[in-house]
Amino acid sequence: MGPVFCIIYIVLLSAYASADAQQQTKDSLVQQLNEDNWDLMLTGEWMIEFYAPWCPACKALEPIWEHLALSKKNLNINVGKIDVTDSPGLSGRFMVTALPTIFHVNNGIFRQYRSPRDKASLIEFVSKKTWTKVDPIPSWKSPTSFHMSILSQFFKLSQVLRGIHNKLLEDIGLPTWGSYLIFAVATIILGAILGLFIVCLIDFIYPPKPVQQQSKKKQDGTLDNSMQERGVDEDEIAENVADDLVDEEESEAEEPETKESEIKELEVSEKDKDTKTDTSSPNVRKRKPRKAD
Repeated sequence: MGPVFCIIYIVLLSAYASADAQQQTKDSLVQQLNEDNWDLMLTGEWMIEFYAPWCPACKALEPIWEHLALSKKNLNINVGKIDVTDSPGLSGRFMVTALPTIFHVNNGIFRQYRSPRDKASLIEFVSKKTWTKVDPIPSWKSPTSFHMSILSQFFKLSQVLRGIHNKLLEDIGLPTWGSYLIFAVATIILGAILGLFIVCLIDFIYPPKPVQQQSKKKQDGTLDNSMQERGVDEDEIAENVADDLVDEEESEAEEPETKESEIKELEVSEKDKDTKTDTSSPNVRKRKPRKAD
């Protein structure tokens, strides 16, 4: 019976602890935010703390944060906190790299609090509106932007994968290298499936043209090229014919002049012949050379 009473005692103690924790959260004036209701901070003025239950600095800040929540009515603000272990997507959306991280939000404009984390500094930051001196987070890094929403989904996926890894190690008892091997094979298979899906999607949006149409287009292109070449050849022939016609006209215009010059040359040659024949005729007397005295 002893072990039975021990088990009952442990169960009752855990139930009491959980009930006590729930009662503390109900009594707390700090509003617990998560991935389902985080958009509440987009309206009004908020002071938000990102924490983790295992973080010593977060535990040290807890009473100070509760004191700030007690003064929220006087300061006219809302005070909230986000558990990064329960809402990993929000830690990725806000790019939380250290704990605790505090943000001031005023109607969707985000500023990170970097001053000392004591009661007086926190209250002064809100009451004297010191937050106006802090530069807001740029729009490209804003938690409400589209790409930061996608980044939050990747953080959620990483948390899911970590949970699967822990189950493989603790529940099934696989070695660490076995878990890594399973993740590697799953990554390769998912990558291949995703690649095939993208290829099918591209083929659906931009379907490939049939081979017959491509061959017809190639034939049409070759015919067009041949027709263009024939057109170019015909133009060259026409130009050559026109040049020949011009040359013939010029030659016809030059023919009379050449004929006249040829006639004159013939006449001159005939006169020369006549003179030669006259000197060689017998009727012409030749003078005999005189002898010297």
